[in-house]
Amino acid sequence: MAAFLVSWSITTTPLAKQWHFAKRNARLYVSCDKNQTEISHENFDRRNLLLGMGGLYSSSNLPSILPAFATPIEAPDFTKCSRGTNLNTGQPLDVNCCPPLSREFIDYKLPPVKKMRFRPAAHLATKEYIAKFEKAVELMKALPADDPRNFMQQANVHCAYCNLTYEQVGDKDLRIQIHNCWHFFPWHRWYLYFYERILGKLIDDPTFGLPFWNWDNPEGMVMPAMFANSNSPLYDARRNLNHLPPAIADLAYSGKDAKHPSKIIPHNLTLMYREMIRHARHLEDFYGAKYSTGSQPNPGPGTVERGSHTAMHSWVGEATRTGEDMGNFYSAGRDTLFFGHHANVDRLWTVWQDLRGSKAKHFTDTDWLDTTFLFYDENARLVRVKVGDTMDNIRLGYDFQKVDIPWQKNKPKAHVKKSKIASTSGAPSADRVFPVKLDKVVKILVPRPKKSRSKKDKENEEELLAIEGIDVDTATFVKFDVFINDEDDDPYVLDKAEYAGCFSQLPHKNSSRVKTKIRLGLNELLEDLDCEDDEYILVTLVPIAGGEDITIGGIKIIYVS
Repeated sequence: MAAFLVSWSITTTPLAKQWHFAKRNARLYVSCDKNQTEISHENFDRRNLLLGMGGLYSSSNLPSILPAFATPIEAPDFTKCSRGTNLNTGQPLDVNCCPPLSREFIDYKLPPVKKMRFRPAAHLATKEYIAKFEKAVELMKALPADDPRNFMQQANVHCAYCNLTYEQVGDKDLRIQIHNCWHFFPWHRWYLYFYERILGKLIDDPTFGLPFWNWDNPEGMVMPAMFANSNSPLYDARRNLNHLPPAIADLAYSGKDAKHPSKIIPHNLTLMYREMIRHARHLEDFYGAKYSTGSQPNPGPGTVERGSHTAMHSWVGEATRTGEDMGNFYSAGRDTLFFGHHANVDRLWTVWQDLRGSKAKHFTDTDWLDTTFLFYDENARLVRVKVGDTMDNIRLGYDFQKVDIPWQKNKPKAHVKKSKIASTSGAPSADRVFPVKLDKVVKILVPRPKKSRSKKDKENEEELLAIEGIDVDTATFVKFDVFINDEDDDPYVLDKAEYAGCFSQLPHKNSSRVKTKIRLGLNELLEDLDCEDDEYILVTLVPIAGGEDITIGGIKIIYVS
């Protein structure tokens, strides 16, 4: 008698009255003999799912009692929120991010849009708007400490969802993390959505919208004056005092000020071009890697998250090892500038969707669309929301002030075309190097499985450099840069085609080792360097911050349609 094995579970908790693969304690043996099934309750990891391959054991032949194979992250159970312990050291954490406890929630329904909320560019905001914003924040800070709409309670919302505070529903051995994955954009959109509505309710203005810090535009790259006024409720003393106005925001910041200050603006513009156009052709590369129940946190960040987003957190945060407030995930929400920063990140999501034209703008995977989170709304009600409702900011009832987008035309130029450095460098091949600790500059030759591709080939398939098994400790700020066929060897010149991109990570309060990955688009880059016919490319990995704590598992070229 042949048989195959399926792991699945039934969950009927208040947060998940549906079939899903959450618990890891059910085994189902399905015999090929008609009408014979056997169920046993052995401890079996659902992530080791075994399923017959094709033919007789295809999904169409499974018993009707089997659930659909969807495992979206479910809204956490607040009753199981605890301060927890450092996952590396086992020591209790010295911060408690847990929200006010409520056992009841309602499923949130987007209200009809009667009046659109307007989000202005912070550097263009009027005195009247700034006064209104300051009053709203002042009132939020004055709310009772146990009110979930209180300023510190709202700051803790971000802390709880990013500091490994919540168990994954159905898999208590894993924690929820909304960064470094495909939930980065939608979770933060919901967070700002309710924060904005709370502020609007406190000042009785249904049109109030958060300002966005327009740091991708030279006109808005200086910290907005409203946040730099030490007499304002918008001010935070835990910032890098060297970066107050008139300092220009550095989108490549890595804990040290730029070696070439005059190049900050051109660097910023070409960095944005890479994040929003060159490396953002595929949904996964822009949004981040898939993350569902049973998955380890931090599967891989998207282009904006690992680049300008992280750089600006670090640039604003206190000039200390831990970088509070903005420079550390657990405390970032304590700075009102966090919301101006993320309002711009949210705007960039909308801009990217507009640039896509008729191309797909979001995932259709139910593991993404059906993911749920819990927030307190402007009436202090606990509500459950879905990722699938975040696709359109207009449907959510807010829009952004229109501003110029100069980085669209700032495609980086090659320093050297038709370089022969890959064939003359003497660098070792990738299969002889990895894994490698990134405590020094590493140069490797990476073979290209396909070369001399036609225009149609490149339209159908993106050539990507996949850097995998990036092993880091989440408690540290780390960054490394990636260069292709670079003869210049100046790691601080970034407005050139040879600079392929970066990986960076903001520190967390909770410490754990993770393995993650990034992908860098090569189609346009190789055209710019005029090396599409080359059999190898020379990849240079340059540790910028925390290299002694970074290990790279491997590098290869892949093709994705």
